[in-house]
Amino acid sequence: MEQWPKCLICDNGVLIPLSDYGREGATIKYKAWVCTNPKCGFHLRIDNGEISIGDVAAIGNANANIKKRI
Repeated sequence: MEQWPKCLICDNGVLIPLSDYGREGATIKYKAWVCTNPKCGFHLRIDNGEISIGDVAAIGNANANIKKRI
């Protein structure tokens, strides 16, 4: 089992990686990292080569993109 880094924001969760697919279908490994602590919700992601850091994770579905504390 892999060891993931501890979340330095809440000190309770760990950061786990999320993968995605690019525009042309290529796998993007570790596109985002999210904290496993539901009360924290910290995330870090890469979009078009830019890093965005936040404390609220966006949850999307087919009908709408909602920003919600996880």
